[in-house]
Amino acid sequence: DPVTGLIPAQPGSDTWVRDCTYALHSVWALTLAYEKLLVPGESTTVYHELKGRTVKGLRGLLYCMMRQQDKVYRFIETQSPTECLHAKYDTRTGNTAVGDQEWGHLQMDATSLFLLTLAQVTSSGIVVIQSLSEVDFVQKLVQYIMFAYRTPDFGVFERGDKNNRGIRELSCCSVGLAKAALVGMRNLNLFGANGGLRSVIKVPLELSRQCSRVLQSILPRGSASKEFDSSVWSILTYPAFALEDDEQARLCKDLLEGNLKGRYGYKR
Repeated sequence: DPVTGLIPAQPGSDTWVRDCTYALHSVWALTLAYEKLLVPGESTTVYHELKGRTVKGLRGLLYCMMRQQDKVYRFIETQSPTECLHAKYDTRTGNTAVGDQEWGHLQMDATSLFLLTLAQVTSSGIVVIQSLSEVDFVQKLVQYIMFAYRTPDFGVFERGDKNNRGIRELSCCSVGLAKAALVGMRNLNLFGANGGLRSVIKVPLELSRQCSRVLQSILPRGSASKEFDSSVWSILTYPAFALEDDEQARLCKDLLEGNLKGRYGYKR
């Protein structure tokens, strides 16, 4: 959307945090590619537009979340599934698209993916955050995902357990992406090279280690009810690369390929 910067799942539909963030990865990748091809004296229009769209998209998602900051504060205290950030928003306004109990909004992987992307984009030299109030909110988002290793959610497919009954459970995808986000955010200066101590994000090292321990204890299962889950690919490889044990990673890859791979892709 030219006003909000949000990228809908399809024309005219709502914007999912996860889908929009993955789409922005493509724009950011093109930005980095054009940056390497810049020649002094030649036009940089395409590069600046791609860079601007990356920033605008991430700030659009940040704006949606900041409008729900009261929920962030309450969720940190209660971990209630009705007090969490929404999983999707109205593309044209950035407002919530459905009610608190009309969707499986509690998806720790989506919020973690946003924070991981924000960390990666900032580390690449593109500053997204523009004020200390936004720094404070990002710090709260880090607190929001800090205990993902013990927070059952609805998972990447938004329906909870294997039988789609809406029963929340601890999923590898959410724990793995939370670990990657915590590692990426730790000691990150959101104002880039020109920032001071006030704009540095603080993350206790023990939290990412705890995520690692829980992740290794669940794998190769996707969750308690799912023997296999294709969303595990997102933590074995791009974008999280969260598993440190190479032997366990190979075992998970072999199981996924052997049980979920089909002619045209992978089953869920």
